[in-house]
Amino acid sequence: MKKIFTAATVEEAKQAAAAEFGAAESEITFTVIEEPKKGLFGKVKGEAKVEAEYEPPVALTKADAAKKYMLDMMSAMGIENAEITVSDTESGAMFEISGDGFEELIGKKGELLDAFQYLSSLVCNKLDRDYFRISTDCAGFRARRKVQLEELAKKISANVKRTGRTSALEPMNPYERRIIHATVSEIEDVTSRSTGEEPYRKVLISSTEKKPRGDFRGGKGGRKGGRRGDRKPKAHYDITTSFEKDYKRPKPEDNLNTGLYGKIEF
Repeated sequence: MKKIFTAATVEEAKQAAAAEFGAAESEITFTVIEEPKKGLFGKVKGEAKVEAEYEPPVALTKADAAKKYMLDMMSAMGIENAEITVSDTESGAMFEISGDGFEELIGKKGELLDAFQYLSSLVCNKLDRDYFRISTDCAGFRARRKVQLEELAKKISANVKRTGRTSALEPMNPYERRIIHATVSEIEDVTSRSTGEEPYRKVLISSTEKKPRGDFRGGKGGRKGGRRGDRKPKAHYDITTSFEKDYKRPKPEDNLNTGLYGKIEF
């Protein structure tokens, strides 16, 4: 935009332009059209006339801010030919990342993708209060990882059903924990929940099938200790580990009536 400003001096005209545009003078292009003239005895005649031109910067979208951050990071890592394809999702955007050497750095569990996802989310969500969800992927890694996690959940669930003992998985991020919970929810006689604090939060898979207690009868043939109706049962020793006691203790969230995933805490 262009506009002409007049004032007693050129400097005052520039200040008026900066105030109206809401920008620093260094961001505005000025052209002095006319300057005040000094008359007889040093008396100033006329006014300063200045043309000011200013183009307000285009505000970055959250997707743009996240993409710029990722590209800057990849450049700093020495990754060449970096490219990012952005596609809209229901609550944010998916960033498909590629570049020479990037895929080799992802790792078996996608730590690099998770780091890019987390840090770029922090950067872009500082722009305003509306949360923008960042998802990152590279060469179909997320789909392959999803299959691995589903197979792991089925394998652990089968073992829990066989032994009746709670099994704790390694710490996972929220995205991976949701995959585990969704898979376990479709398997009978087992349930899952998350416990711990980030970044060490993990999933526990437990059996929901009640095991019958053993019949503690005293003596050979069940006759030791007098008549059959008078004998006392042997002492029952609780062999549950402190670990199991801690995680099987009822929690307030276990009583929430939240439907299919009522027992799932992400």
